Amino acid sequence: MKWMIITLCVLLSAGSMLAGDEIKTREFKYSIGEMRMHGYLAHPSDRTGALPGILVVHEWMGLTEHARQSAEKLANMGYVALAVDMYGEGKVASGTEEARKWSGELKAGDREEMRRRIRGALDAFKALELTDPERIGAMGYCFGGTVVLELARSGAALDGVVSFHGGLDTNRPEDAKNIQAAVLVLHGGDDPYVPEKDVTAFKEEMRIGDVDWQFVSFGGAVHSFTNPGAGDDPSRGAAYNERADTRSWKYMTLFFHEILKGGDGK
Repeated sequence: MKWMIITLCVLLSAGSMLAGDEIKTREFKYSIGEMRMHGYLAHPSDRTGALPGILVVHEWMGLTEHARQSAEKLANMGYVALAVDMYGEGKVASGTEEARKWSGELKAGDREEMRRRIRGALDAFKALELTDPERIGAMGYCFGGTVVLELARSGAALDGVVSFHGGLDTNRPEDAKNIQAAVLVLHGGDDPYVPEKDVTAFKEEMRIGDVDWQFVSFGGAVHSFTNPGAGDDPSRGAAYNERADTRSWKYMTLFFHEILKGGDGK
C-alpha cells in the first residue's frame, strides 16, 4: 500500500517545561492526507543529539491525560515520546457511545485505515530532528494496544511494540510474517473483554509468524488496569489495579531499555 504524504506542522511555541525543567512538552501537529492530527510531544530538556523514540497510542476515548502523562514519564526516562492522535483534531469522546463509534470505525474490516493513521504518525515522528529513526518503539493502551499490534503486523520498521490490556484479534493473522518488531503483550488475566480464544489465537499467530514475542498475564487484573480513571470495581470488567499497573510498567521499561538502549535494564 502507498502511504499518503505526511506533512509536518509543529506549533511555533517553545513548549512548556515540566518536572523541574527536566522535560519539555508541546503540542505537535501533523497531517495525514486531508486529516489534521494533534499529538503531544515530550522529551528531555537537556537532550544532546537524536534520542530513541516511543509512540504512545491512547485508549478508545481519545488523546486524554492518561496517554499524555505516559509520554511525560517516558521523557523523564530519556526518550522522546509522541502521544499520537488517532481521531483527528485531537478529539476526545464525550462518552462511551462516541468512543465505541470512533474506535469501531477503525477496528472494523481489514483495518487499513487504522494502519494508515498510525503509519502516518510514525512517519511524522521519524522525521523529527529529535528522534533517532533507527531506534523506535510503540506502546498503546486498550484500543491503542490493538493499534500498535496492527502497526507491527503492517511490517513497519520499528524495534518493538508493547500492548497494555489491548485487543489481540485481527482479521489478517497471516500478516504476522511481516512483523519486524519484538512484541510484548501485558494482559489482564481476568479481562472479560479479551476472550480466551483471542489469547490462544494470538499466541498461535505469533508462533506461526516466528515473531520475537512475550506475553505476560497479571492475575486478578481486568481491562484498563493501568488507568485510575477506570475506577476500582473489577466486577464491571474494567478497573484500575495498582499492582498490575506498577508491574506492567516495569516490564515495559526493561523491554524498551533492552531493545532501544542496548541495556540489561539494571
